[in-house]
Amino acid sequence: MAILLLADHDNASLSDQTAKTLAAAAKIGGDVHVLVAGKGAKPAADAAAKLSGVSKVLLAESDELANNLAEPLADLIVSMAASYDTIISAATSVGKNVLPRVAALLDVAQVSEIIEVVSADTFKRPIYAGNAIQTVQSTDAKKVITVRTASFAAAPDGGSASVEAIPAVSDPGLSTFVKDALSTSDRPELTS
Repeated sequence: MAILLLADHDNASLSDQTAKTLAAAAKIGGDVHVLVAGKGAKPAADAAAKLSGVSKVLLAESDELANNLAEPLADLIVSMAASYDTIISAATSVGKNVLPRVAALLDVAQVSEIIEVVSADTFKRPIYAGNAIQTVQSTDAKKVITVRTASFAAAPDGGSASVEAIPAVSDPGLSTFVKDALSTSDRPELTS
């Protein structure tokens, strides 16, 4: 059983969301391959290789992947999906944008924002604005999962996985990056 984990990064550094998602993936069990897709993202790939529990880091670099547009990233993941039983990502804006497209292209149901791994196919997730916890069992051959990372402790460093360059797929041309408009706040980020 192999797991493909979509890394959360800004091309220069790896987000701690990736280490927390790795902890969830480790509870599912199996080899975890981390996909770092972007442009100039080698530093993020090197950081992912140092996480304990990572078997391999796959680095896909192209101009189309530089800004985490959902369409080229989803196409890349779907092109790799035959080798994986589970595709997992943090429930960040990128994960919430890309993984539903991946699930639709693979014709499977997505399991969203899990807070606990019960078994390789059974998960707990909040419903009704967090007032109830739902236990979900997926019968799909491929699981597509987003993780609410506040529920998992970050996987520690200490790994020494290899970094393998893989080719990016061509951009389907369905969207265009315009600009990054960041809002600053003194409040903590809610995804952590």
